[in-house]
Amino acid sequence: MSTSSKRVDSRFGLLALAIFLCAGMADAQQQPAKPAGPPPPDLPGHVNYLAKQFYGVPLDESESITGQIQELVLAHIQQWLSNHLSREAPSQVQVRRELESAFAQIQYPLYAWPAVFAQSWKGGTLYGVGYTLGWSDYDRANVIALFESRKNQVQLAAVTHFVPHTDLHYEFMMPSPSGDFWFVVYGTRLGKSQRRLAAELLSFDGQSLKSLWKIQDAYDGRISLAQNGVRIRYLKEDEYIRETARGRKPPRYESTYRVTPQGLELESTRELPF
Repeated sequence: MSTSSKRVDSRFGLLALAIFLCAGMADAQQQPAKPAGPPPPDLPGHVNYLAKQFYGVPLDESESITGQIQELVLAHIQQWLSNHLSREAPSQVQVRRELESAFAQIQYPLYAWPAVFAQSWKGGTLYGVGYTLGWSDYDRANVIALFESRKNQVQLAAVTHFVPHTDLHYEFMMPSPSGDFWFVVYGTRLGKSQRRLAAELLSFDGQSLKSLWKIQDAYDGRISLAQNGVRIRYLKEDEYIRETARGRKPPRYESTYRVTPQGLELESTRELPF
């Protein structure tokens, strides 16, 4: 074999090796970083142990990890509520602090944002224990658990998951026509140029949690409670792009939804000057 052929073979060999190594590095970056050894015995340590496995995991493949964290955190909060109810009903602030403590060891770029409420209902107290668990600006999973306390006893009444990729907030309405507990959950996610709003009206009848109304991806959307319903202010994406490209300010719109026995119904939409 000539010297030039050997050089060509050598170059092809080095190229193949480089491709193999790059592919291996890419696979390694995509795989979750599994901590060595068993998880720590304490709750914050165990949650952090699991959360570290989010690195490189897309949201649609994260259910196994988010599910384990949810199980640990909600079981702890239920036990904590039961212990405290024997003395006095804990406040919303106390519940929030306890939830924050469960995520105390999580560090950037991982994060967990608690969203908690305590509302009186039919002689008892409903605790909404929710959080947004994220590992990027886009990869965010939401959990909302409803605990009902009566006569110094507490039970996990319902668990649901709000729209992924958003943060988590609550608004409260007047009692529903049926007497069920109604509340609005809302959050925003990052968009191409403007944030996107999602909102949902949830109803709890003492047995189950149901969705009565929902909007998703309202462009630059903002929500507020009206006297007897909800207002959503938003932009129309195509109109916004067209008008700003022409150097003009696009209008904003406001839709009002009124309360009905079935949930929320669109009452009117009007154009607002910029």
